[in-house]
Amino acid sequence: MNITQNTMIGELVASDYRAAEIFSKYKIDFCCQGNRTIAEACEKKKIDAGEVIRDLNSLPSGNSAQSIDFNSWPLDLLADYIEKKHHRYVVEKTAVITKYLVKVSQVHGEAHPELREIASLFFAGTPELAAHMKKEELILFPFIRKMATSGNAKAPFGSVESPISMMRHEHDLEGERYRRIAELSSNYTPPPEACNTYRVTYALLKEFEQDLHLHIHLENNILFPKAIEREAQLSTTSCAI
Repeated sequence: MNITQNTMIGELVASDYRAAEIFSKYKIDFCCQGNRTIAEACEKKKIDAGEVIRDLNSLPSGNSAQSIDFNSWPLDLLADYIEKKHHRYVVEKTAVITKYLVKVSQVHGEAHPELREIASLFFAGTPELAAHMKKEELILFPFIRKMATSGNAKAPFGSVESPISMMRHEHDLEGERYRRIAELSSNYTPPPEACNTYRVTYALLKEFEQDLHLHIHLENNILFPKAIEREAQLSTTSCAI
């Protein structure tokens, strides 16, 4: 891809996920706000777009052996992967992180009040994220699979853009929540005197946020646009018949 200031961030990361590391370096949101150009994101962050582009162009040609070309996957396979990989991860890690946050906020919250705010943010997001995933698993993803395998674009909720718009809005809320958690934790950097439990808690939160970024990226920048495109194709075919 010829990377310029007008390149869309989400499209770039969708074509080569290694670009996510560069955007993360500059604290540029590539998942929830991937529908911006590099120039727009850099202007908001007040950073040099040329420097970001140089870093992006320094990536070796072609994806690494470890990189997965999610952009080439069929819709039903991608929906299955997100549900089985990322949804399950959220469920599993939420329980673990909750236990650690309760402990460190009780023991260290007096000296580090930011821990209590971090815990409050995480606990508030837990049921909302669970409800969000259930809506995808029970409503949106089954319809996407149906479009992919049966060629049927008729849904009880009208256009697929309706639930997708809601999911994207909820992604934005989660993105804001974890930007605040990262800020409060100094980007998940424990204080020098932190005990092992404290350090593990921050490491788990950082891993959780990184997984959530990939999770949201796969939906916002790949699955959702392809689902909208597929629905449009099926509607056109139906009208032609």
